[in-house]
Formats: sequence, structure tokens, C-alpha cells
Amino acid sequence: MPRMTAARAAVEVLKREGVSNAFGIPGAAINPLYAAMRDSGGIDHVLARHVEGASHMAEGYTRTAAGNIGVCIGTSGPAGTDMITGLYSASADSVPILCITGQAPRSRLHKEDFQAVDIPSIAKPLTKMALTVLEPSQVPGAFQRAFHEMRSGRPGPVLIDLPLDVQQSEIEFDPDTYEPLPAYRPSATRAQIEKALEMLCQAERPLIVAGGGVINADASDLLVSFAETVDVPVVPTLMGWGSIPDDHELMAGMAGLQTAHRYGNATLLESDFVLGIGNRWANRHTGGLETYTRGRTFVHVDIEPTQIGRVFAPDYGITSDAGAALELFSGIAREWADSGQLPDRRAWVRDCAERKETLHRRTHFDDVPIKPQRVYEEMNRAFGPETRYVSSIGLSQIAAAQFLHVYRPRHWINCGQAGPLGWTVPAALGVCKADPEATVVALSGDYDLQFLLEELAVGAQFNLPYVHVVVNNSYLGLIRQAQRQFDMDYCVQLSFDNINTPELGAYGVDHLKVAEGLGCKALRVTEPDQLLPAFDEARKLMLEYRVPVLVEAILERVTNISMGTEIDGINEFEDLATTLEDAPTSVVPQARQDGAEHARPALTD
Repeated sequence: MPRMTAARAAVEVLKREGVSNAFGIPGAAINPLYAAMRDSGGIDHVLARHVEGASHMAEGYTRTAAGNIGVCIGTSGPAGTDMITGLYSASADSVPILCITGQAPRSRLHKEDFQAVDIPSIAKPLTKMALTVLEPSQVPGAFQRAFHEMRSGRPGPVLIDLPLDVQQSEIEFDPDTYEPLPAYRPSATRAQIEKALEMLCQAERPLIVAGGGVINADASDLLVSFAETVDVPVVPTLMGWGSIPDDHELMAGMAGLQTAHRYGNATLLESDFVLGIGNRWANRHTGGLETYTRGRTFVHVDIEPTQIGRVFAPDYGITSDAGAALELFSGIAREWADSGQLPDRRAWVRDCAERKETLHRRTHFDDVPIKPQRVYEEMNRAFGPETRYVSSIGLSQIAAAQFLHVYRPRHWINCGQAGPLGWTVPAALGVCKADPEATVVALSGDYDLQFLLEELAVGAQFNLPYVHVVVNNSYLGLIRQAQRQFDMDYCVQLSFDNINTPELGAYGVDHLKVAEGLGCKALRVTEPDQLLPAFDEARKLMLEYRVPVLVEAILERVTNISMGTEIDGINEFEDLATTLEDAPTSVVPQARQDGAEHARPALTD
């Protein structure tokens, strides 16, 4: 039997579980694992500037392609605590990542040794498994179980903590005979799917709500096939955006309080039946449950049995992997269609399409400083359906969901529930590592950018090129808007007069100088007509230099973005476009691009 260190055995397991990339920061307590990676080869490592950044890189890597599992590595103590935000984000969005931390030697764990912390106890609520491996011979089995846990049932993160002496101990392990454990995923029965289909057929105005579970299961094609067979419109959640193309006739728009379309909310409110697949009924999607559920029958399909009834009790629940359920839904629906058992939905589909064609928000503004809506209008013009968008949180993300277009699964990469500021830069780098040929476009407000800005140097060092659009109003914009109910504007202004760049006025931080100092390229836009040329130039610079390229749009300081506390009570702060003639680019991809002149509405705050 071959003998090797436990650290080397861990690396061999990683490779046989499909790991070819890792993100992290070496240090004293994890150096044996790094030595094993060097000696073994086969795992490409990206050196982060912050361990939280490494965890978000791992998230971006996982979210980019089915089957990916991002790995982040750090030394002991604060490296593990720095990973907690990444573990929370991954857990909340059902994203499998593996965090590996070094630890003090076993004999020192109870002596308050330097950087020794009980990281499994800290991480346990946010992971599917968190453990310190105390026996060297258990290391291969611990990593085998980790991958089994991450892939089984509802996906999620795992943390493995390795004491220094455990890593260095020799064990017997034969990597050539290693095999991953098969993942467990529950599957619906035919009887369950037939019952759900019967309920759908009895409805007059049914909808399908497609959540992130559809994308996790790599089941978007099955979703579209099923929707087309039964002729039922689809409302994707924010995490399910891209599971059906934006320009598909059955894409009915997103619903919710913030990241939603006017036509999506209107259609959901008109429905009488909702089939939710792989979704959580998150509060930003539902708003008040009385409004959301009134007059509607619900069927909920989810891979995690404890999710059924967690937010509200559906009329019928099915525990199943979304892909397994949709395979049955599609097959049985085709059988029923062939035998004439499916009702005619053409009138309902036409109603939904009419709302999609008419209920738009205005995007075309010629104002200086730039209004944010115009930025997204020009992004739609500049970036095609192959673009992978990455975004985190804030008014920039909310407006992006209202105005951008997504046509493919895993082309909207967003931290949904946790929403940590700073997520965007490292996540975009993880996306670039997972798909080096992709056109990656990240989107941040100025504050999100500033949280983990140093990770731009990682993109420059490792040639991970992408375009980063920064909408800069020098405000905590979403918090400022939320503070309206308290009649205040308190501790949310980022503005100050930068003595080094007086030309910026009160916009403060010179993001261009910072980005350039970190090895990237950067452009600034102050007028709306400069946006499209800047995006084109950014793509050229990105391809020429193979580094991140920042495009900063200087916005007006205050713009309120449409949102509300109920899906039937969204505050619309700008004049509403009501036809395609008035909404040249924002909602329907086939809409004309020339735009129309609009008088600027009064804006009060």
C-alpha cells in the first residue's frame, strides 16, 4: 500500500473528485497542504488578497458551470473566520464550496495556541458539514464524505479543518483505487407528478415559478420543454433568472418587491395556480404572503423536504431534485398532449404577452449627471446574450434585474439571500477562472466595489479579464432610499472633496487611480452618450491586456429605484413607459433601439 502524508492524500482525493482549481492564501498551519499541491501537481492555485475574497472566488467558480465545486484554502484562525461570509453566502444560495483551513497541532488545541480557534463550531450553522480531522488516517474519508455531502440533496458548503501535525503524518492510501461516493438526490414519483399536472390542468391561469434549483440541476432545457408542452408562462426568481431566455414568449417576467418587472408582478397577481420548482418563496420574491397567496393554488417541488411548508403551506408538496421532477413533468406532459388531455392556454398566454409588451419602466434619459437607468439601456446594447453578468447587492443589482436581459442559465451570477458587499469583484474572478473564454461583465455600486477592491490585483496578476461597470453616486443608495421611511439621510453619504482629484468634486474616491494602481485599466464616463463607446473600448482593453477593466459611470446623486413592500404596491418613481414606442430598450429584447425624447419628471426624495 502506498504511503504518503495525510496532506498529500487530501490533494489526491481533491483531484479525483474533479478539482483542478483552488483559491486561497498559504500560511504556517496550512503549508503542508500547499507543499502537497506543489508536489502532486494538477491543481492550479489563484492567490487571493483576502481570505473572504478567496471564498467568494470559489463561489463564482462553482456557480459558473454544472458540476463545478470551488475550493478555497486558508491558514488557521482568522483565515477560517474570514471564510464565514463566503460560507453563509454559499449556504443561503445552495452553492457547494469546500473551505479548507489549517489548524494548530492537536496537542495545542486546548492551550489557546496562536491562531487556534474552534472553527467547526463557528461554521457549523452555515455548512452541511464542518469538522476538525483529528486522526490522520481519517483524512481521505473526511474529504470523500465532504464531496458526497456537497453534492447530495440540497447542495451546500463544507469546511474541513486540518491540524498541522495531522497534515504531516504519514498514512497508507492508494489514490489509484479511490472512487467518489455516489450523490443522493430525491426523485419524484410518477403518481406525484401526475397529481401536480392534474392540478395545473384544472387551473385557468397557471404559472411556473422557476428557482435556482432548476439551474443547480442543469435542468433549464427541461423547464423550457415542459413549459412549451403545457403552454404555461414562466416566472423565474432572481436565482433562477436565465433558466428561460428573456426573449422567449413564455418568459413572463420576474416578480417581487425589488428585482422584478412590472409585467411579472401583474401576471402573478392575475394567476390562479403556481407551480414552484426549485425555489424558496424568498421574501424579496413574495412580499406579504397574504397578497402573494390570495386566490391561488400552490404546488411546491424542492430537493430539500424541510423547505416544503417552511414559508407557507402549499396545497401540494413534492420532495424532488428539480431535474428529476422536470424530466417526469416533460415526459408525462407530452403523453397527455398527444392524447389531447391538455387544455388550450392560448388566451392566457396572449394576456401575459400583452403585459410584457406594455408594462415597462423608462430607461432613456439624457440627463447629466447620468441617470442609472440609461446605464443599463446601454449595457443591453453593448453586451450580447453570451455575456455572464455578475452582481452582488444594492440599487445597482436591483436596477440590473429590472432592466438587463439574460438569455442563458448561469449567465446571471448573483449572491441572492446573503448579499454581502464586496462579493462582486472576487466572484467575477472565480467566473473568469471557470470560463476563461467568456465575456464576463460585473456590476457594482461604488460601495460594493470598495469592500474588496484589492482583489482587482488578483485579476491583473493571473490575467483574469472582465469588464467591471461601477455606477457611482457616492452614496449607500439602497440604504438611503430605505431611510426615507425614517425621514432621514444619515451616515449613508460617501461624498467628500478628494484633495488629490478636485475634478471629481464631492464624489470622493478616485476609483480609476486605485484600479490602475492595482494593475488594471479604467475609464470614466460622465455623459450618457459616452457609455456605449466606453463599453466598446473596455472590451478592447480587456482583450488586449487580459486584465480587469473598470468603467465608472458618474451618476446623479439621488435616484429612487422602483420597489415596495407588497407586489401589488410597488412605488414607481419615474415616468412609466407604457408601450414599446416609449420603452426603446429596457424590457423586450426585440424593442427598437433609437429611443424617444422624454420630458424629465419631477423627482422628490
